[in-house]
Order: sequence, then C-alpha cells, then structure tokens
Amino acid sequence: MSVVEPRPPEARDGHAVGDVRSEELVGHGHFVTHFDEPSIDFSVEDTKITEATREEMRQIAARYPQARSALLPMLHLVQSVEGRVTPTGIEACAEILDLTEAEVTGVATFYTMYKRRPVGEYHVGVCTTALCAIMGGDEVYATLQDHLGIGNDETTADGKVTLEHVECNAACDLAPVLMVNWEFFDNVTPARAIEVVDALRAGQELTATRGARVCTWKQAERVLAGFPDGRADEGPTSAPQSLVGLKIAREKGWSAPPVPERRRHPAEPGEAK
Repeated sequence: MSVVEPRPPEARDGHAVGDVRSEELVGHGHFVTHFDEPSIDFSVEDTKITEATREEMRQIAARYPQARSALLPMLHLVQSVEGRVTPTGIEACAEILDLTEAEVTGVATFYTMYKRRPVGEYHVGVCTTALCAIMGGDEVYATLQDHLGIGNDETTADGKVTLEHVECNAACDLAPVLMVNWEFFDNVTPARAIEVVDALRAGQELTATRGARVCTWKQAERVLAGFPDGRADEGPTSAPQSLVGLKIAREKGWSAPPVPERRRHPAEPGEAK
C-alpha cells in the first residue's frame, strides 16, 4: 500500500496554509475561530455616535426591569451607526447601563454577531454546520471565497460584501442555506450563491426565500436593536418542508397535552397571603 503525501502549501488551492484569515474548508487553508480574531480596535478615535444615538440607547435601557439586560440590543444599535463595535460605543453602553467598559467589552468580544472590524454593506453568512456541510455548504462557502477573493470575516475591496461561515442557521430542512443580513436563501447552490453576491454588488434588489427584501447590514442591525422597519410581515416566514410535522399531526388528530396549571406561591398576586 502506498502512502499519499500531502501537497506542499504552495501547490494547494485557495488561501495559503497558515493564513489565519482563511478556513480549512475544501482545502482552503488554516481554520480560524471567532476567538482568534484581534480584539476591539481601541486606536479608533472618530465616531458617528451622537447625542441622538445615546438617547435611543436610553430608550432601549428603559424597556427592561434591569437596565443591564439592554446591553445586547444596545450593541446592535452601536453597529447600526458605526458599522462595528467601537471604543466610543463601548463607553456609551457602559455609561448608560452603569457597567464597566471591561464588562461591556467582554460581552462584545464573546458573541460572533458583534464585529471587531468594519462590516460591508451586506453580510453574507454561509452555514457550514454538519447537515449544511454535507448538503454542499462547504462547497458554497469555498466557491464564494474564490469568487470574491476574500477569506472568512473579510470584506471585498468595494465595501459591498463581508463573507463569514456561520454555525447553524436553524434551517436544516432547507440545507444548504446562505443568509444575507440574516435573511434566508434556501437550498442554495454554488452557482446561486455567486448570483446572489453579484446582484448585491451591482445594487440590485433581492428578496429572500423566506422573509423580506434584503436591506443593508446597518439597517438590519437597527432592527435587531429593537427599532422595527415595518417589514416584519413581508414575504413568507416558513416553508412546506418546515410544516410537515404539523401537517401529519393535523391529519392524525394529534395535539399536545394541556399544560398543567402552575401552582402559585402564597406570596404571589392572585392568592391570599
């Protein structure tokens, strides 16, 4: 039996081995995680956060019994203005929520939806978790890397598209899936993925398979901050594949058992103390 030796780095396709911006998908170089990325760029001094932005932050904080619960949507608001999480954004969140900047930074650098570098006009995420990968997600992602000439969490030179591989978009029945600013494009192929990103870069209007017309990343971040854009009901929100279980249950007359009534604690309203 002969041993097949691996090809040297210079002979491999895709991004260079050891390039931490790239991914180990379909021979596309070194695998990198969110935690390998540089932290917040504290050298950034300019900001687009105004007093109007701070007032909206206060509005978000007022929605919660405990103000610190507002940190996640407030960080989305920062991104809707700045295009990423910035030092000024961290300072503003900390000040309004009475937190330390270290506490805010810890949250901002833990969740992958909060970005440390500027994001393009459109964030394109390709699911590469098990089922999507098996159904072709890895090939879709590798194809977009080569077509756009960028690695993971990088942005095209025209500032239009940021590409990222993401973990499970909760659409396994429609795998492989691609999301643009968190709007679904289902059963996508490499060819279809190229069509989508080319249309985005050309400024063409796109409508998701399930969901609304695609907006910009900053507009989507504002919605995630809790400021609706009036398009929540635009387009279908489900697909026949997702409703098969419900269809079978209705045909067979199945229903969930009733939820037992919760016994109140004597100190709770509704019962005598």
